[in-house]
Amino acid sequence: MKNIAVFASGSGTNFEAIVQACEQGEIDGQIAILVCDNKNAFALQRAENHNISTFVFDPQNYASRQEYETQIVEILQQKGVELVCLAGYMRIVGQTLLQAFPQKILNIHPALLPAFKGAKAIDDAFDFGVKVFGVTVHLIDSTIDGGTIIAQRAFEYYGDDRSKIETKIHEIEHKLYVEAIGKLIEN
Repeated sequence: MKNIAVFASGSGTNFEAIVQACEQGEIDGQIAILVCDNKNAFALQRAENHNISTFVFDPQNYASRQEYETQIVEILQQKGVELVCLAGYMRIVGQTLLQAFPQKILNIHPALLPAFKGAKAIDDAFDFGVKVFGVTVHLIDSTIDGGTIIAQRAFEYYGDDRSKIETKIHEIEHKLYVEAIGKLIEN
């Protein structure tokens, strides 16, 4: 059973999906810790509901990204973390974390990479007028939304209601991320 760290900044719906999958045996792992950069994130309440330890930090309290990432790496190593899953973590991961967990940091992105990178992927795809939307799970590297693609799932949408797209993307994310994490751990 792998020890997994999940990083989140917001509501934590993907975090919840991963936790439930671990609890139900869909993923051969357990969540060792939730790392969060937002003391008001609902993901923290979700962690408390499942008795999962947390590390909450304010990046402004550190001199640099390297400084807070060094502390995070120390905590993850103490917890025996073997895989890091970014689940709505709204920070760029720096070299300190990348070097400590090479090819062991997964991300989920609400677009079909390599198209529509960045934090506004759904809006960018919608504004561009695409008719095929989707989700990508990938191992991260030092580029924005780059790295090896592990899984993708697409759907067609010809309407003009952005909220329907976002709802469908979240529905896919919760299933696809769990599947991708499970397969990665099996291999």
